[in-house]
Amino acid sequence: MRFTGKTALVTGGNSGIGFAAAKRLVAEGARVAITGRDRAKLDSAVSELGPNALGIQADLDDPSAIDAMIQQIKDTYGSLDIVFANAGISGPTPLGGTTAAAFEAVLRTNLTAVFLTVQAALPLMGAGSSIILNGSVMRELGSPGSAAYSATKAGITGMAKVFAAELVTRGIRVNTVIPGGTRTPIWTRGARAGATLDGTEAALAPRIPLGRLATPEEVAAAALFLASDDAAGITAAEIVVDGGTTGAPWGSQALGQA
Repeated sequence: MRFTGKTALVTGGNSGIGFAAAKRLVAEGARVAITGRDRAKLDSAVSELGPNALGIQADLDDPSAIDAMIQQIKDTYGSLDIVFANAGISGPTPLGGTTAAAFEAVLRTNLTAVFLTVQAALPLMGAGSSIILNGSVMRELGSPGSAAYSATKAGITGMAKVFAAELVTRGIRVNTVIPGGTRTPIWTRGARAGATLDGTEAALAPRIPLGRLATPEEVAAAALFLASDDAAGITAAEIVVDGGTTGAPWGSQALGQA
């Protein structure tokens, strides 16, 4: 198994892509710490993952919570081999209708917390370790109303390359997975409350060349490849899992019918 004897941290690991990654890591031999804000969801995820999972309730917007998380991992496992900085939020931030607080909340979770999580984890990581950041195709799609979210995901792309440059001499690889539309709860929360995943997929599928949303497991598989020794020669790279949305947009069903 690829991750036997390895220890991983997956932020936002109690649902969606993070949970799929944590489940696969455990299945392939790793010990995994996952984080989440919701205690009930976190406990449910840990129960399903089994004894090789550690659930840490943490609001990563709080730097002291990040420090406490890393201390708990150190006390429990001693070291880290893999960090999947996956936690993130969305939210509408249209021009003319967005407060500073609403804009900055997205930046704090999706960008600042990722930086601080990686920084705090570094003392537990050594040569051969791997860091994976979770980006998004929204960094480049120009979707109306998504300024803060899109800015953070563009920031993830740039920040990952800087991390890779800074950590290459320590033997730590840094890469990014770039999901497109994926079947996760993010589509049914906040401003989208009341929406369904099936309805969302039906609306978006015509714009995706493969004709469907990705599954969390498909995105997780890409992230875990980057975390594994199979990717030992890869750093400062990206894997895009978007069904062709950005690479082959002219293959979409909607455009094909135009």
